Amino acid sequence: MQHRIIVLGAGYTGAVAAGRLARRLRRDDVAITLVNAEPDFVERVRMHQLAVGQDLEPRPFREMFAGTGVTLRVAKVTGVDVDRRTVTVTEAGGDGEPRTEELAYDTLVYALGSGWDDQGVPGTAEHAHEIAGRPGALRLRERLARLEAGRSVVVVGGGLTGLEAAAEIAEARPDLDVALTARGGLGDWLSAKGRRHLRGVFGKLGVTVHEHAAVTAVGADHVTTADGTRIPAAVTVWTTGFAVHPIARATTLEVTDRGQIVVDRTMRSVSHPDVYAVGDAALAMGPGDKPLRMSCATGTPMAWQAADAIAARLTGGKLPNVPLRYFNQCISLGRREGLIQYVTADDRAVRAALTGRLAALYKEVICKGAAWGVANPVLLPARRRPVLRQPVPAPAAADAAA
Repeated sequence: MQHRIIVLGAGYTGAVAAGRLARRLRRDDVAITLVNAEPDFVERVRMHQLAVGQDLEPRPFREMFAGTGVTLRVAKVTGVDVDRRTVTVTEAGGDGEPRTEELAYDTLVYALGSGWDDQGVPGTAEHAHEIAGRPGALRLRERLARLEAGRSVVVVGGGLTGLEAAAEIAEARPDLDVALTARGGLGDWLSAKGRRHLRGVFGKLGVTVHEHAAVTAVGADHVTTADGTRIPAAVTVWTTGFAVHPIARATTLEVTDRGQIVVDRTMRSVSHPDVYAVGDAALAMGPGDKPLRMSCATGTPMAWQAADAIAARLTGGKLPNVPLRYFNQCISLGRREGLIQYVTADDRAVRAALTGRLAALYKEVICKGAAWGVANPVLLPARRRPVLRQPVPAPAAADAAA
């Protein structure tokens, strides 16, 4: 019998994991099913571009995974039972009515990722826009297209997403009054060179920066900061962080207070050895025993690690032992400017930084490379792929603790 592998979620991490598993294992031995709510791949790192009216290349999963042996199920995951090893999905039936089905697995790869986090700030859910996914970016796109010249846009959040969103909107719509609020200083985690460049670009683009200004309420036409300041905002864009998908918290998996699945160095659940978690859905430790941050830069190598570990355990191969580390932070500042901040293995900025047009080109290469890696899981010839051990053994206690 084929070993049943189900991958939940087809963002960067889930799609990469499915493609890599197809490359590592033989079709006669495994059945790989990829479950995703949308039929197309979403380049999440480009949602700020989509929001300002740029068109992104469509990437249908059926074309991307054609010939790989990966079976696509366009459905919403509504439940996971890790004790019975089943997944419940809901999809549109032939008559248009929703149909619920239970899928059984032998190995599960949980990659449902994250969405926006309003952090419970009053008015955010009612009045703010988000760009954590395509639906939110399209809603913001429509709103910005209708926004008259001279109106104000406030981007809340001074992290990478906020910086990119503020710069992209200001460049695409120089007729708008764009502002950014940051809980701390602008780019205060960057090197001195990085901070200088960031301030210079924001200055040229006309972005007003409110530093040390935590937003405590969002209204229909303004935001309010902790000191009571009201900042006009015809449109508020909320980019203060991500909240993980809630399904894992409803299972018996060991999760953190944030709902992330706790995994070992091979991305295997510490409580359920037949479950792997990758990307934003997982809490994995990096250099210095620091948790890896939610990002594409983290998720993709986590997917490689998980896929290689699954293949090794199924075929009796050697477990991967590649430490996960950081090299740089890539920030687009519109289409003509960028900032590449080089960092230590544990993600602390060093003095070196690449700036300007070359940095923008570098970031574009990174984005294109990430999408290419999802769409091109180059398959090894079948004769070079290891054969599953039969029967597939239960995880040994020592292996589970690896």
